[in-house]
Amino acid sequence: MTLIIIIVIVVLLLLFIMTNYNSLVKLREMVKNSMANIAAQVESRWDAVSSLIEATKKYSEHEASLLRDITEKRTNIDRDASARDVERDDDAFSKALTRINAVAEAYPDLKASEVYKSTMNSINSYEENVRMSRMIYNDTVTKLNTKIQSFPSNIVASMFGFKQEEYFKNSSGKTDMPSW
Repeated sequence: MTLIIIIVIVVLLLLFIMTNYNSLVKLREMVKNSMANIAAQVESRWDAVSSLIEATKKYSEHEASLLRDITEKRTNIDRDASARDVERDDDAFSKALTRINAVAEAYPDLKASEVYKSTMNSINSYEENVRMSRMIYNDTVTKLNTKIQSFPSNIVASMFGFKQEEYFKNSSGKTDMPSW
């Protein structure tokens, strides 16, 4: 009888560990998936800027080359990127947009162009998508971090080396959508 009780306890303990481990793996993969969604939105946003650069070429080859230089410095964001990597990419993107706006101011015909307007609307849409993806990422990180810190799953998390993920932080320059 004692042997049966010991076997039942061991089986229950193994089920507990297995269930918690699988739950932690699922949450970690959801965090990576959320970052991959951000990466897809960031890539689309950069593609839109590249299209805008092509439009600016018609107005000034010098300014367009400066813009190309900035876009070549962008970072590669993928599902394994950190929140800091995305924030660095956001900074590079903001610099590119600042230069594009300066070119548009210098060439009023460019600013009035339908290609320019359409591309800027696309960029605005991608900015909103990135913002929403960041919110989803933070929600997913909250679920993982809560599970990692909660008893008794924190025991399983520490046994298997699960670490808390970093949140996106709201920077002072990113509180509002950019105004084109």
